[in-house]
Amino acid sequence: MKDQKKYSNKTKAAFVLLIVMLIILLGNFNTLQNSKKVNENINAIYKDRLVVSQYIFQYSKQLHFIKAEAEKLDLSDNIKKNEIIHTLDVIHNIDDLYAKTVLTNKEKQYFDAFLSSCKEINKQVSNKNWNKIASASGIALKTLESLSHIQIEEGKSKLAAANAMYNKNNSLGQLQIALLIILGGITFYLLIVKKVKKSIKIPEPPSMN
Repeated sequence: MKDQKKYSNKTKAAFVLLIVMLIILLGNFNTLQNSKKVNENINAIYKDRLVVSQYIFQYSKQLHFIKAEAEKLDLSDNIKKNEIIHTLDVIHNIDDLYAKTVLTNKEKQYFDAFLSSCKEINKQVSNKNWNKIASASGIALKTLESLSHIQIEEGKSKLAAANAMYNKNNSLGQLQIALLIILGGITFYLLIVKKVKKSIKIPEPPSMN
């Protein structure tokens, strides 16, 4: 009966230890997955938000130049035309870089509208219609403002997601530490009990002599 009870206690202890170890393993796996997602979000903030904001700044700079050139009254038509065509080439070089980034559906719509404004500018350059070029440039600049606003919101969203995953990892880490303390306590208890049992000696029966 004692052996059966002893076996039962050991089985229970082993079962508890197994559960604790499984929880720790699952927690580690979840932590690794969250760390991967945090890394992806940080990369997305840099590649698809911070870098793109530089593209928008360059777009804006070139379009302000085109608008200013179109509105100048003291420049000849040929000079205006050459400078605006050259500036459009600079803008088109940025297009390929911008298109390679990850864009939301809303961003794609605004970006398509921006490209349409640039095509309109290019069309009106041949006609030397400076008023329409200035107008199309103004529309393109407003579209860039909308794109810039989306960039900020998306960046905030990615950052919030990364912070949430970090906090989750932190909580899981604290849970794992607590479970390890429990595991250590159970192991220590089993070792002490075993040692105490070994130190107990059965007294010898009294001698008849």
